[in-house]
Amino acid sequence: MAKRLDGTSMFTGINAGLTNAFTHLSNQYSDGVTVENLNKALSNSTYINGAFANGTFASYLTNNFSAVDADANGTISASEIQDLMTNIATQGLTREQIMTLGASTGMSSSLQETVLNHFNEIDKNKDGKVTNQEIQAYGVESDLEKQKLADRNRLIGNMSMFHDIDTSDDSSLLDYRYLDNEKS
Repeated sequence: MAKRLDGTSMFTGINAGLTNAFTHLSNQYSDGVTVENLNKALSNSTYINGAFANGTFASYLTNNFSAVDADANGTISASEIQDLMTNIATQGLTREQIMTLGASTGMSSSLQETVLNHFNEIDKNKDGKVTNQEIQAYGVESDLEKQKLADRNRLIGNMSMFHDIDTSDDSSLLDYRYLDNEKS
């Protein structure tokens, strides 16, 4: 059986990517992670390629700066990054966050594609976000449906089509037998 759908790698990868971007930026700039410093880092291809492998997470922090900078002091702090990670873990990810950050996490493209293709089905509480628990529950439901279909197909395949019926007497078409039970 194929591996059950699980979003752990996606959430872990996004958490690690944002944390690493913050750590590199805070180490690079003594005045902290500001919009200006994020823009400087993004314009420095050597730094971006060396520190982040790509600028996806730094771009995300830039584009969502005011939401991450909860105290609006112009600098993203370690506690604000931690709050972002906690929020993502507990509240889930939007479709846009998965599209923006997902590919940069190293998660399988099939996981990202499956979550995006079935986003509305996975999002059981219809809040516009999916949590890892919702993804896992969807994986279990999908596996159950696949198993039910396989069981139905197996049962149908095991039934004979009117096997060994003597139609010369008054037997009915309902007098069929199962192949598995007739081996004598």
